[in-house]
Amino acid sequence: MSADHGTAGGGFTAIVLAAGKGTRMRSERPKVLHALAHRTMLGHVLAAVQEAGAQNLAVVVEPGRADVADEVARMAPGASTHPQAERLGTAHAVLAARAAIEGRPADVLVAFGDTPLITAETYARLRAPLRAGAAVAVLAFEARDPTGYGRVLTEGGRVVAIREEKDASAEERAVRLSNAGLMALSGAHALSLLSRIGNDNANREYYLTDAVALAVADGLQVAVVDVAEDEALGVNDRVQLSVAEAAIQARLRRAAQLGGATLIAPETVFLSADTVLGRDVLVEPHCVFGPGVVIGDGCTVRAFSHLHDARLMAGTDIGPHVRLRGGAVLEEGVHLGNFVEVKNATLHAGAKASHLTYLGDAEVGAGANIGAGTITCNYDGVSKHKTVIGAGAFIGSNSALVAPVHIGDGALVGAGSVITRDVPADALALARGRQTTREGAAKTLRQTLNAAKAAKNG
Repeated sequence: MSADHGTAGGGFTAIVLAAGKGTRMRSERPKVLHALAHRTMLGHVLAAVQEAGAQNLAVVVEPGRADVADEVARMAPGASTHPQAERLGTAHAVLAARAAIEGRPADVLVAFGDTPLITAETYARLRAPLRAGAAVAVLAFEARDPTGYGRVLTEGGRVVAIREEKDASAEERAVRLSNAGLMALSGAHALSLLSRIGNDNANREYYLTDAVALAVADGLQVAVVDVAEDEALGVNDRVQLSVAEAAIQARLRRAAQLGGATLIAPETVFLSADTVLGRDVLVEPHCVFGPGVVIGDGCTVRAFSHLHDARLMAGTDIGPHVRLRGGAVLEEGVHLGNFVEVKNATLHAGAKASHLTYLGDAEVGAGANIGAGTITCNYDGVSKHKTVIGAGAFIGSNSALVAPVHIGDGALVGAGSVITRDVPADALALARGRQTTREGAAKTLRQTLNAAKAAKNG
């Protein structure tokens, strides 16, 4: 996992709570596996805590959810998973990962798998007060409407308790400083505080927030770290999921622009969490970048293009209405025009396909020109096969290249050809029916057809 981030210093233990069923999502999929910017909410949280410096990572999961365990293994190799069979509150959930805390002097940071917008910087800020002597640090925000949130209670500027709304007095409910749920506990005190939390409350649950009152009773310092309410958004249903998607898209677009890319209409461009846009990239409106897209410096992506698992090297120009997927690689200076699809194919430097073309399971040589309407026939109904087009080759319009087939360097394929055999370098290949022209036959045919129509209608 990553080195320490920000001011906190040293590695820490992160416990991510991810055992909720998420019934309000109305889905067979666990809530934390719903995606934002083509990355699961859990994936966003795991990535952020690792960037913040977590060296020991434990994830509390619902028993039997192999899909959640697989996502943990994918996003955080080496992290441990801990089942939570009963739902008895947040402190109970944290202690499901007790084995990750015992015997370790490291600080403990508690995160939530359904709070995906918290940044690595915020996690680092949350932990920073522990380095200054605090035993507990809580993340809080000034709520526009605090209804439903736990309230962070202070006396003389010091945090004294967090009160869940059901247990709060009328005066306490008027407090707008609200608990975001996340908490950091010093390694020296974490297990002692967590182990003493009881369930004397309206819900008979073990609240993580009660660690605050216990720390205060022990004479320990409790710090509060502020965060914007929008960043602290928890996702419980698909409406909130869409709000979080909008927030993360805005964040990704801003980062891309500050990194040197121009988005003409940024609100219409949709990015993935791992999208890479180089300097001086120009993205026109209504483009979608799925997972695994890397765009090199100086590229142009024109309107209504959709990319997924594709790499564009410097100076490529694609679109409008281009579809790249499944391992498409475009080298320097490649040009793709409107309505071109590329899948599992490499186009070498300077190759171009200006319109209405499908290139699948193919390799196109440098400087080759692919005419309009050309397709590589890569699938025989059972298996995929490869087409190789040599450097400088010219493929005439409306040609079908039936794979496996090799078109040599500098070869020319006549328009309308169906190529089923290899074409040597610098050869001319024609594979179409011979044209027959009969003078005056069109006039005679029209007369015959019109007479037949009149007879039928007469």
